[in-house]
Amino acid sequence: MNDRVLPLEGVHNFRDYGGYAGADGARLRTGLLWRSAQHGDATDPDLEAIKALQLGTVIDLRGPTEREAKPCRRYPGFAAEVLHHHDETAGLALHVDAAKDAISAAEARQAMEDLYAGIAWRPNLVPMLRRYFEVLEQRDSASLVHCVAGKDRTGFAVAMLHHALGVHPDDIMADYLMTNAAGRIEARIAAGASQIRQRYGAIDDATVRTLMGVEESYLANAFRAIRERHGDLDAYLAEVLGVDAPRIAALRQRYLAA
Repeated sequence: MNDRVLPLEGVHNFRDYGGYAGADGARLRTGLLWRSAQHGDATDPDLEAIKALQLGTVIDLRGPTEREAKPCRRYPGFAAEVLHHHDETAGLALHVDAAKDAISAAEARQAMEDLYAGIAWRPNLVPMLRRYFEVLEQRDSASLVHCVAGKDRTGFAVAMLHHALGVHPDDIMADYLMTNAAGRIEARIAAGASQIRQRYGAIDDATVRTLMGVEESYLANAFRAIRERHGDLDAYLAEVLGVDAPRIAALRQRYLAA
């Protein structure tokens, strides 16, 4: 088991995204930065394990329809602040959105790449990305960021924070791709298959697996689109999310340790 991954039964893709080498030879602190899929299927033992993390803030990137369809379970005495946007943050989770026109794995892959090309500017996701960075800059307690599957909206948010903290691009991509190996993969794919087929009908297993995983080309396409529009990732952070050089310095002071 990867020591980053919290081995839970009903919450998929739950892991610590600290610990990587960052700017100026420092490393990201561990135990403060967590990411996951939704918590609607959390078991009681899962909730006890999450309680031990002492989360202060949960950034829920799902829209209201997604939250209503699968409300998160919480442990007794849960006191973390949960932040979310009042409007849909992506219309649908990207893997569900991509499924509507996908009748083969190749078409699913192309649909995911196309959706990633616009993920950085999704109108109701951008406000949540701004909140995400504000929370991380201002609060000392551990935080969790999640969406439905914890791989697309969450993966993009984490990748942008990693970049701001000076994580090497290879490690940014490795953390993103860890979705394909973290936790109970078959259970996660089965849950995604059920959701996708309820909405769109019969979709073959290979297509579902493409939709429920991540590929290097997805995140690379998001970064390519950012560079085409803004020049580089730092300019995107400053111009769209308001995370300029002083704020990056503050984040590094908070999350990097020698």
